[in-house]
Amino acid sequence: MARPDDLIHQALRLRIMAALHAAQAEPLEFNRLKALVEATDGNLSAHLSTLESAGYLNIAKDFVGKKPRTRIAITKPGATAFRAHIAYLREIIDGSLAD
Repeated sequence: MARPDDLIHQALRLRIMAALHAAQAEPLEFNRLKALVEATDGNLSAHLSTLESAGYLNIAKDFVGKKPRTRIAITKPGATAFRAHIAYLREIIDGSLAD
């Protein structure tokens, strides 16, 4: 049986990882990710820091002209952890449907 990932299991972090996993080909800008997961700046920043510390995502900061830009991308270990957590959730769903 697959095991849950406690870092990803939290609802907002699960949405963050799902959005980043879906956009694997290109990093998401902070404001786009914020809109997708329906989070506040501070709440999103805190969860991104947790996921970055775990090595699940990379945060890149640069400038477009004079305007700061923050982009977030899932890492290979993050994508692997996300897929494993989704497998865990599928096992729960499949098991509950068999009852």
